[in-house]
Amino acid sequence: MKNFHLKRRFATIILISVNILISYGQIPNGIYTDTLQNNGTETVHQIKIKDDYFIYNAYEIEPAKFIKTVGGFFQIENTATNKLLVVLLEFNSNYENDAVRQLSIPTEMDGEKLKMNWFQQLTLTPLYPNTQDLDGTWLFATRGPDTGQKRRGEESTRKTLKFLMNNTFQWIAYDTESFRFSGTGGGAYSAENGIYKEHIEFFSKDNTRVGAQLQFNYKLEENDWHHTGKNSKGAPMYEIWSKRVTSVE
Repeated sequence: MKNFHLKRRFATIILISVNILISYGQIPNGIYTDTLQNNGTETVHQIKIKDDYFIYNAYEIEPAKFIKTVGGFFQIENTATNKLLVVLLEFNSNYENDAVRQLSIPTEMDGEKLKMNWFQQLTLTPLYPNTQDLDGTWLFATRGPDTGQKRRGEESTRKTLKFLMNNTFQWIAYDTESFRFSGTGGGAYSAENGIYKEHIEFFSKDNTRVGAQLQFNYKLEENDWHHTGKNSKGAPMYEIWSKRVTSVE
C-alpha cells in the first residue's frame, strides 16, 4: 500500500517532538488505557503506539478473561469531518469470525489523552513513560545458541512479535498470509542488569496464567536479544530475538 510509511525521526526535545507529531496528525508514542465497568465486570482497553505501528488489546480482570488483540501498520487520514486512524492489520485474534484485515477508527488527541469513537467511545490515558534495555519491537529469529542456523525473519509470513514499551510487554504469534492467529500474552515487565521479569496480565490460551511472574536472563548483542532461562515446564530455554526495523512502504 502506497504512502503507508509514516516513520519520522526528530532530533529535538520530547515536548517539541510531541507537538510536531500532533501537528502532522500523528499520535505520540505510548501505551494508552481505558478501563470500563459493565455489570460489575472491569474491561481494560489498551492501545499501543510506536511510530507507525498500532496494537489494540481488550481483556477483563477479576476474573481474568482475554477478549481480543489486533495490530498492524497505520496512518492518519484527514476527512471532511474527522481524522481516521487507518490500520493495515498484520494480525487479528478474531479473524475466523469477522475476517477483518483493515480498521478505520475516528481518532483525536485531547491534550495527552487519546479519544477513539470505535465500537464504543474510548478515552485513553497514557502510561507514565519509562525506558528500559529491551524496549522496542522484536521478531523471533531462532533457537540459541547462534551457530549459523537459518533464521526466521521479516520475509517469513509466520511471525512471533514481541512489543516492549513503558514497562509493558506483549508477544503475538501469527501468520500474515493466512491470518492464522496462534496466541498472545502480555503484562508488565522489567529488564535490569541482565535479569528480565514478566508479570502476566492477559493470556489468550489460558486465563489461569494471569498473575504468574516469570524470570529469565537476557543479553543484548548488536540487534539480537538472547533470552535464556527455563520455560513454563521447567525445561532449559534459549531463544534469539532480532530487533524489527521495517515498516510498510
